[in-house]
Amino acid sequence: MESSGSAQRLEVVVEGDEGSARLDRVLASRLPELSRSRLKALILAGAVSLKDAEIRDPAYHVASGDTIRIDVPEAAPPEPKGEDIALDIVFEDDDIIVINKPKGLVVHPAAGHETGTLVNALIAHCGNSLSGIGGVRRPGIVHRLDKDTTGLMVVAKNDLAHASLTAQFADHGRTGPMRRGYMAFAWGLPGRHRGTVDAPIDRHPHAREKMAVRQGGREAVTHWELLESFNGRDGKPVASLLACELETGRTHQIRVHLAHIGHPLMGDAVYGPHFKTKANQLGPDSQAALTALGRQALHAYLLVLEHPRTGELLHWEAGLPEDLLLLESALKAAL
Repeated sequence: MESSGSAQRLEVVVEGDEGSARLDRVLASRLPELSRSRLKALILAGAVSLKDAEIRDPAYHVASGDTIRIDVPEAAPPEPKGEDIALDIVFEDDDIIVINKPKGLVVHPAAGHETGTLVNALIAHCGNSLSGIGGVRRPGIVHRLDKDTTGLMVVAKNDLAHASLTAQFADHGRTGPMRRGYMAFAWGLPGRHRGTVDAPIDRHPHAREKMAVRQGGREAVTHWELLESFNGRDGKPVASLLACELETGRTHQIRVHLAHIGHPLMGDAVYGPHFKTKANQLGPDSQAALTALGRQALHAYLLVLEHPRTGELLHWEAGLPEDLLLLESALKAAL
C-alpha cells in the first residue's frame, strides 16, 4: 500500500476463495475498511484497474492470481464547517468516539440548525483522524439522541467502523452484545415492576413533527423496569424512575412508548402536555426543579457494543446530569 496524505494506492491479489468472482464482491471481502457503496463508486469512477486497464464494471469477473489496483483519492473536505464546541469525550481511538451529549445540542445540521451541532463539533475535534465516510471527511452518525435528551452516543470515524456500528445498531442486541439503556422520569406508577412495550411506530397522521403508535408502522420494542417511585403532596405515587432498554431504534421511541402506556416523560411538552396538571400534585421544590428542567427527563446512561476493529466488548455508563439529579433529589425529598 502506498499513500500520499490520505490518498492511498491499494493492491489486492485475488486468491480465488473470496466467495464470488465479481470484482465488487472480491474487493468487499478483501477491503472491509471500505464500504460496498464506496467501492462501487471507485469502480465506476475508473479508480480500479487490472493490468493497467481501468475496470468500470462492478460485475466484472476476476480470476485467481489477478492483481487489482485501487487508487483511493484523499477524502473530500466536509460540507459542514468545524466549530470549536466543547465535548465531553468518554472514549476515543482511531475508529470511534463516544461522547456524553449535553442537553440542547442538535446532532446533525438541518433546517433551522445549520450550525452549532454535534457534527460541527466532531469535525473540528477529530480533524484529519476522520478518514472519510463514503469518501467525505465527516463523522459517521449511526444513531441519534433528541436535542434535549442527554447521554452516551458513539460515532464512527471511518468506513470500517461505520459499517460495523450500523450492523450492530440494526441488530440491537438480538444476536450480539449491544445494549442501549436510558433513565426515564415518567408520570404515574406502572402497575408492575417491569414490562415490554411492543407497538409499531410511524409518523403521526396529522402532526408531521411527531411520531405515534400506528398499525402498519415499523416494529418498535422497548423494555422497561421500575427503579423507584415518588409520592406527591397527598402521599400517593405521582412519578417513577424507569430504566429502559431498546430492542429497536425508532425516532422518539421511548417518549412515544411511555406515553402510549399512560406514563409519558416528565417535562415532555410534545408527548405529555395533558399531564401538566400532574405538576400540581408535586411539592414546591419538585415543581421548581421540573420547571427548571425545561426538557423531557430522559438520559442515555448505558452503551455496550463490540469494537468495530478488535471485537472487544466495550461498556460505558454515564451518570445523571445535574438537572436530572436535582429533579430526582426534589422528588425524593417530597416523600
